[in-house]
Amino acid sequence: MAQGATSNWPNKPIRLIVPNVPGGGIDILARLMQGELQKIWGQNIIVEYKPGAGTVLGTDFVAKSAPDGYTLGMVVTSHVINPSLRKSMPFDTLKDLAGVGMTAVSGIVLVASPKTPFNNLRELIAYAKANPGKLSYATPGAGSSMHLGGELLKQQAGIEMVHIPYKGSGGAYPDVSDGRVELLIDPLFASMPHIKSGRLKPIAVLSAKRDPSAPDIPAFGEVLQGFNVQSINGLVVPAATPRELVRKISDDVAKALRTEDLKKRLLDIGLEPIGSSPEQFDQFVRDELKRWEAVVRKANISID
Repeated sequence: MAQGATSNWPNKPIRLIVPNVPGGGIDILARLMQGELQKIWGQNIIVEYKPGAGTVLGTDFVAKSAPDGYTLGMVVTSHVINPSLRKSMPFDTLKDLAGVGMTAVSGIVLVASPKTPFNNLRELIAYAKANPGKLSYATPGAGSSMHLGGELLKQQAGIEMVHIPYKGSGGAYPDVSDGRVELLIDPLFASMPHIKSGRLKPIAVLSAKRDPSAPDIPAFGEVLQGFNVQSINGLVVPAATPRELVRKISDDVAKALRTEDLKKRLLDIGLEPIGSSPEQFDQFVRDELKRWEAVVRKANISID
Protein backbone atom coordinates (compact mmCIF):
# COMPACT_ATOMS: atom_id res chain seq x y z
CA MET A 1 0.00 0.00 0.00
CA ALA A 2 1.44 3.35 -1.00
CA GLN A 3 1.91 6.04 1.61
CA GLY A 4 -0.97 7.99 0.02
CA ALA A 5 -3.31 5.05 0.48
CA THR A 6 -2.33 4.72 4.15
CA SER A 7 -2.92 8.40 4.81
CA ASN A 8 -6.31 8.05 3.09
CA TRP A 9 -7.33 5.31 5.59
CA PRO A 10 -9.99 5.18 6.96
CA ASN A 11 -12.45 6.67 4.47
CA LYS A 12 -15.39 4.38 5.28
CA PRO A 13 -16.82 2.52 8.33
CA ILE A 14 -14.71 -0.19 9.98
CA ARG A 15 -16.07 -3.54 11.15
CA LEU A 16 -14.95 -4.85 14.54
CA ILE A 17 -15.68 -8.58 14.73
CA VAL A 18 -16.44 -10.01 18.18
CA PRO A 19 -16.24 -13.86 18.07
CA ASN A 20 -18.53 -14.28 21.10
CA VAL A 21 -22.14 -13.58 21.99
CA PRO A 22 -22.97 -10.06 23.28
CA GLY A 23 -22.64 -9.29 26.98
CA GLY A 24 -19.27 -10.75 28.03
CA GLY A 25 -15.97 -9.07 28.86
CA ILE A 26 -14.77 -9.03 25.23
CA ASP A 27 -18.01 -7.32 24.17
CA ILE A 28 -17.67 -4.64 26.88
CA LEU A 29 -14.06 -4.04 25.76
CA ALA A 30 -15.16 -3.79 22.10
CA ARG A 31 -17.86 -1.23 22.98
CA LEU A 32 -15.49 0.88 25.08
CA MET A 33 -12.81 0.85 22.36
CA GLN A 34 -15.44 1.61 19.70
CA GLY A 35 -16.17 5.02 21.25
CA GLU A 36 -12.52 6.09 21.55
CA LEU A 37 -11.48 4.83 18.10
CA GLN A 38 -14.43 6.56 16.42
CA LYS A 39 -13.06 9.84 17.84
CA ILE A 40 -9.54 9.08 16.58
CA TRP A 41 -10.53 7.80 13.13
CA GLY A 42 -13.57 9.98 12.44
CA GLN A 43 -15.44 6.96 11.07
CA ASN A 44 -18.18 4.73 12.38
CA ILE A 45 -17.04 1.43 13.87
CA ILE A 46 -19.62 -1.32 13.51
CA VAL A 47 -19.37 -4.04 16.16
CA GLU A 48 -20.51 -7.37 14.66
CA TYR A 49 -21.01 -10.60 16.61
CA LYS A 50 -19.99 -13.86 14.97
CA PRO A 51 -19.97 -16.46 17.78
CA GLY A 52 -19.43 -20.18 17.40
CA ALA A 53 -16.94 -23.05 17.62
CA GLY A 54 -15.10 -21.53 20.60
CA THR A 55 -14.41 -18.21 18.75
CA VAL A 56 -13.17 -20.00 15.58
CA LEU A 57 -16.06 -18.84 13.36
CA GLY A 58 -15.56 -15.14 14.00
CA THR A 59 -11.78 -15.32 13.65
CA ASP A 60 -12.12 -17.33 10.41
CA PHE A 61 -14.33 -14.54 9.03
CA VAL A 62 -11.53 -12.03 9.77
CA ALA A 63 -8.83 -14.30 8.27
CA LYS A 64 -10.79 -14.49 5.00
CA SER A 65 -11.67 -10.76 4.82
CA ALA A 66 -10.06 -8.24 2.47
CA PRO A 67 -6.64 -7.17 3.89
CA ASP A 68 -7.48 -3.47 3.72
CA GLY A 69 -7.77 -2.47 7.39
CA TYR A 70 -11.58 -2.30 7.32
CA THR A 71 -12.14 -5.60 9.15
CA LEU A 72 -10.57 -5.97 12.60
CA GLY A 73 -11.01 -9.04 14.80
CA MET A 74 -11.09 -9.26 18.58
CA VAL A 75 -9.42 -12.42 19.92
CA VAL A 76 -9.24 -13.95 23.41
CA THR A 77 -7.17 -16.72 25.01
CA SER A 78 -8.96 -19.43 23.00
CA HIS A 79 -7.16 -17.99 19.95
CA VAL A 80 -3.90 -19.59 21.15
CA ILE A 81 -5.54 -22.76 22.53
CA ASN A 82 -7.86 -23.78 19.67
CA PRO A 83 -5.17 -24.98 17.23
CA SER A 84 -4.06 -27.61 19.80
CA LEU A 85 -7.59 -28.70 20.73
CA ARG A 86 -9.22 -28.86 17.32
CA LYS A 87 -8.04 -31.34 14.71
CA SER A 88 -9.43 -29.26 11.86
CA MET A 89 -9.05 -25.49 11.84
CA PRO A 90 -10.43 -23.48 8.88
CA PHE A 91 -7.45 -21.07 9.02
CA ASP A 92 -3.77 -21.10 10.02
CA THR A 93 -3.37 -18.93 13.12
CA LEU A 94 0.18 -17.85 12.21
CA LYS A 95 -0.03 -17.67 8.40
CA ASP A 96 -3.50 -16.22 7.84
CA LEU A 97 -3.61 -13.57 10.56
CA ALA A 98 -1.39 -10.71 11.74
CA GLY A 99 -1.45 -9.30 15.25
CA VAL A 100 -2.34 -5.65 15.74
CA GLY A 101 -1.60 -5.74 19.46
CA MET A 102 -2.66 -7.03 22.84
CA THR A 103 -5.42 -4.73 24.09
CA ALA A 104 -6.03 -5.90 27.66
CA VAL A 105 -5.52 -8.73 30.15
CA SER A 106 -7.74 -9.82 33.01
CA GLY A 107 -7.32 -12.11 35.96
CA ILE A 108 -8.71 -15.63 36.35
CA VAL A 109 -9.46 -16.89 39.85
CA LEU A 110 -9.87 -20.28 41.51
CA VAL A 111 -12.68 -20.12 44.07
CA ALA A 112 -14.05 -22.80 46.39
CA SER A 113 -17.25 -23.67 48.14
CA PRO A 114 -17.26 -22.34 51.72
CA LYS A 115 -17.84 -25.98 52.77
CA THR A 116 -14.38 -27.15 51.62
CA PRO A 117 -11.74 -27.88 54.29
CA PHE A 118 -8.95 -25.84 52.63
CA ASN A 119 -8.44 -22.07 52.44
CA ASN A 120 -5.41 -21.54 50.21
CA LEU A 121 -3.56 -23.19 47.33
CA ARG A 122 -1.02 -25.10 49.48
CA GLU A 123 -3.85 -26.61 51.56
CA LEU A 124 -5.84 -27.44 48.41
CA ILE A 125 -2.87 -29.27 46.86
CA ALA A 126 -2.26 -31.21 50.09
CA TYR A 127 -5.96 -32.14 50.28
CA ALA A 128 -6.03 -33.23 46.61
CA LYS A 129 -2.94 -35.42 47.12
CA ALA A 130 -4.55 -37.06 50.17
CA ASN A 131 -7.87 -37.52 48.31
CA PRO A 132 -6.95 -38.28 44.67
CA GLY A 133 -9.81 -37.66 42.22
CA LYS A 134 -12.21 -36.49 44.91
CA LEU A 135 -12.14 -32.81 43.95
CA SER A 136 -14.07 -31.49 40.97
CA TYR A 137 -13.68 -28.10 39.32
CA ALA A 138 -16.24 -26.26 37.22
CA THR A 139 -15.41 -24.00 34.25
CA PRO A 140 -17.47 -22.05 31.68
CA GLY A 141 -16.66 -24.70 29.06
CA ALA A 142 -14.33 -27.35 27.67
CA GLY A 143 -11.32 -25.87 25.92
CA SER A 144 -11.60 -22.50 27.65
CA SER A 145 -8.59 -20.81 29.26
CA MET A 146 -10.22 -21.69 32.60
CA HIS A 147 -10.33 -25.41 31.68
CA LEU A 148 -6.72 -25.38 30.48
CA GLY A 149 -5.66 -23.45 33.59
CA GLY A 150 -7.13 -26.28 35.67
CA GLU A 151 -5.25 -28.87 33.61
CA LEU A 152 -2.02 -26.93 34.04
CA LEU A 153 -2.61 -26.86 37.82
CA LYS A 154 -3.06 -30.65 37.82
CA GLN A 155 0.16 -31.10 35.83
CA GLN A 156 2.33 -28.67 37.81
CA ALA A 157 1.05 -29.67 41.25
CA GLY A 158 0.82 -33.41 40.46
CA ILE A 159 -2.83 -33.72 41.56
CA GLU A 160 -6.00 -35.29 40.19
CA MET A 161 -9.23 -33.31 39.79
CA VAL A 162 -12.35 -33.96 37.73
CA HIS A 163 -13.30 -31.27 35.20
CA ILE A 164 -16.98 -30.31 35.01
CA PRO A 165 -17.63 -28.06 32.01
CA TYR A 166 -20.70 -25.81 32.09
CA LYS A 167 -22.25 -23.89 29.20
CA GLY A 168 -21.08 -20.55 30.55
CA SER A 169 -20.44 -20.12 34.24
CA GLY A 170 -23.88 -18.83 35.31
CA GLY A 171 -25.11 -22.26 36.44
CA ALA A 172 -21.82 -23.14 38.12
CA TYR A 173 -21.99 -20.45 40.82
CA PRO A 174 -24.95 -21.87 42.80
CA ASP A 175 -23.57 -25.43 42.43
CA VAL A 176 -20.20 -24.42 43.88
CA SER A 177 -21.54 -22.16 46.64
CA ASP A 178 -23.86 -25.01 47.75
CA GLY A 179 -20.97 -27.52 47.67
CA ARG A 180 -22.27 -29.79 44.89
CA VAL A 181 -19.00 -28.98 43.09
CA GLU A 182 -15.97 -28.00 45.19
CA LEU A 183 -14.18 -25.55 42.89
CA LEU A 184 -14.75 -23.07 40.08
CA ILE A 185 -12.28 -21.34 37.76
CA ASP A 186 -13.72 -18.19 36.18
CA PRO A 187 -12.73 -14.60 35.33
CA LEU A 188 -11.93 -12.58 38.43
CA PHE A 189 -14.38 -9.77 37.63
CA ALA A 190 -17.24 -12.29 37.32
CA SER A 191 -16.34 -13.99 40.62
CA MET A 192 -15.79 -10.86 42.74
CA PRO A 193 -19.46 -10.26 43.70
CA HIS A 194 -19.69 -13.88 44.94
CA ILE A 195 -16.40 -13.52 46.87
CA LYS A 196 -17.48 -10.23 48.47
CA SER A 197 -20.84 -11.70 49.55
CA GLY A 198 -19.12 -14.72 51.15
CA ARG A 199 -20.89 -17.22 48.89
CA LEU A 200 -17.49 -18.36 47.62
CA LYS A 201 -14.01 -18.24 49.10
CA PRO A 202 -11.05 -17.22 46.92
CA ILE A 203 -8.13 -19.64 46.75
CA ALA A 204 -5.78 -17.80 44.35
CA VAL A 205 -5.58 -15.97 41.02
CA LEU A 206 -3.98 -18.07 38.26
CA SER A 207 -1.24 -15.52 37.52
CA ALA A 208 2.40 -15.09 38.49
CA LYS A 209 1.62 -12.00 40.58
CA ARG A 210 -1.40 -10.72 42.48
CA ASP A 211 -4.06 -8.92 40.48
CA PRO A 212 -4.08 -5.13 41.02
CA SER A 213 -7.89 -5.17 41.25
CA ALA A 214 -7.84 -7.71 44.13
CA PRO A 215 -4.44 -7.48 45.89
CA ASP A 216 -5.66 -9.44 48.94
CA ILE A 217 -6.07 -12.64 46.88
CA PRO A 218 -2.80 -14.64 46.62
CA ALA A 219 -1.35 -15.65 43.24
CA PHE A 220 -0.59 -19.16 41.96
CA GLY A 221 2.97 -17.97 41.24
CA GLU A 222 3.56 -17.63 44.99
CA VAL A 223 3.21 -21.41 45.34
CA LEU A 224 3.89 -22.82 41.85
CA GLN A 225 6.90 -21.09 40.30
CA GLY A 226 6.33 -19.79 36.77
CA PHE A 227 2.59 -20.46 36.79
CA ASN A 228 0.83 -17.71 34.82
CA VAL A 229 -2.57 -17.94 33.13
CA GLN A 230 -4.58 -14.81 32.35
CA SER A 231 -7.44 -13.99 30.02
CA ILE A 232 -6.00 -12.03 27.13
CA ASN A 233 -7.71 -9.75 24.64
CA GLY A 234 -6.10 -8.75 21.36
CA LEU A 235 -6.76 -7.48 17.85
CA VAL A 236 -5.93 -9.26 14.59
CA VAL A 237 -6.24 -8.48 10.88
CA PRO A 238 -5.80 -10.62 7.73
CA ALA A 239 -2.11 -11.48 7.27
CA ALA A 240 -1.76 -9.66 3.92
CA THR A 241 -2.70 -6.29 5.44
CA PRO A 242 0.18 -3.86 4.63
CA ARG A 243 2.57 -3.56 7.57
CA GLU A 244 2.48 0.24 7.70
CA LEU A 245 -1.32 0.11 7.99
CA VAL A 246 -1.10 -2.56 10.73
CA ARG A 247 1.31 -0.27 12.62
CA LYS A 248 -0.97 2.74 12.22
CA ILE A 249 -3.97 0.81 13.55
CA SER A 250 -1.83 -0.54 16.41
CA ASP A 251 -0.54 2.94 17.35
CA ASP A 252 -4.07 4.37 17.32
CA VAL A 253 -5.43 1.49 19.44
CA ALA A 254 -2.61 2.01 21.98
CA LYS A 255 -3.43 5.73 22.03
CA ALA A 256 -7.10 4.95 22.73
CA LEU A 257 -6.14 2.57 25.56
CA ARG A 258 -3.99 5.30 27.14
CA THR A 259 -6.86 7.79 27.49
CA GLU A 260 -7.65 8.31 31.17
CA ASP A 261 -11.38 7.69 30.72
CA LEU A 262 -10.95 4.37 28.92
CA LYS A 263 -8.20 3.23 31.32
CA LYS A 264 -10.41 3.92 34.33
CA ARG A 265 -13.46 2.22 32.82
CA LEU A 266 -11.45 -0.89 31.94
CA LEU A 267 -9.82 -1.12 35.39
CA ASP A 268 -13.28 -0.76 36.99
CA ILE A 269 -14.38 -4.02 35.30
CA GLY A 270 -11.11 -5.88 36.02
CA LEU A 271 -9.42 -5.34 32.65
CA GLU A 272 -5.86 -4.04 32.58
CA PRO A 273 -5.17 -2.07 29.35
CA ILE A 274 -1.96 -3.05 27.49
CA GLY A 275 -1.59 -1.66 23.93
CA SER A 276 1.41 -3.73 22.72
CA SER A 277 3.07 -3.51 19.30
CA PRO A 278 2.14 -5.88 16.42
CA GLU A 279 5.53 -7.62 16.76
CA GLN A 280 5.08 -8.16 20.50
CA PHE A 281 1.63 -9.65 20.01
CA ASP A 282 2.76 -11.93 17.17
CA GLN A 283 5.60 -13.23 19.37
CA PHE A 284 3.18 -13.75 22.27
CA VAL A 285 0.88 -15.80 20.00
CA ARG A 286 3.80 -17.96 18.80
CA ASP A 287 4.99 -18.61 22.37
CA GLU A 288 1.49 -19.37 23.70
CA LEU A 289 0.65 -21.76 20.85
CA LYS A 290 3.70 -23.86 21.88
CA ARG A 291 2.88 -23.68 25.58
CA TRP A 292 -0.75 -24.80 25.22
CA GLU A 293 0.11 -27.50 22.69
CA ALA A 294 2.31 -29.13 25.36
CA VAL A 295 -0.43 -28.85 28.03
CA VAL A 296 -3.13 -30.24 25.71
CA ARG A 297 -0.93 -33.12 24.54
CA LYS A 298 -0.03 -34.11 28.11
CA ALA A 299 -3.68 -33.90 29.23
CA ASN A 300 -4.81 -35.73 26.06
CA ILE A 301 -7.75 -33.35 25.45
CA SER A 302 -9.60 -32.89 22.18
CA ILE A 303 -12.94 -31.18 21.57
CA ASP A 304 -13.53 -32.13 17.92
